[in-house]
Amino acid sequence: MADIETDRNDRLRRFRERLRTHSNTGSAIIEFAVIAPVFFLLLFAILEIGIIYFAQSALQYGTNDIARMVRTGQTSAQGVTQDTVRQRVCTDIAPLIPCDNDLNVDVEAFTNFSNVNFSNPLGPTGDMQSLNNYNPGTACTTVLVRVFYAWPVFTPILTPFLSNMAGNKHLLYSAAAFRNEPYALGLAGC
Repeated sequence: MADIETDRNDRLRRFRERLRTHSNTGSAIIEFAVIAPVFFLLLFAILEIGIIYFAQSALQYGTNDIARMVRTGQTSAQGVTQDTVRQRVCTDIAPLIPCDNDLNVDVEAFTNFSNVNFSNPLGPTGDMQSLNNYNPGTACTTVLVRVFYAWPVFTPILTPFLSNMAGNKHLLYSAAAFRNEPYALGLAGC
């Protein structure tokens, strides 16, 4: 009977030693399972915010390109239409921003800077209003070029922080205000 008791105690002792020696082998997996969601959330957040900033920069480039065409009188001299201006912006922002219904190009002319009056691109419900005016003005008029795009926010937990309009979207906005150059014949200055 003592042999059976000793044998059982030996087996129990060996089993406890084996558990103690292998007690840390699964801890890395459990620690990763706890940390992984936070790590991937931060990773996707950094990627999404970086892409939004890059898209904003591309949108500003497209706006500056159109503003330069309007300011120098190229749009008036070449008879550029609203569709041509929109297509030019689409070419400048592609392939990062799709040229779809979420893109609005608004060009408005005013007599001087103090008369500049523009509407909010977002309606009362947070949806983007259709602002597709096209009036490049004439020589020496003040022009406001605005381009809007409703960027969809993909990272679920960041949606409340990045969404600034309805439909879990972030409004990308760029503008350029300037006075047209005296490109008409016979004008010495504005």
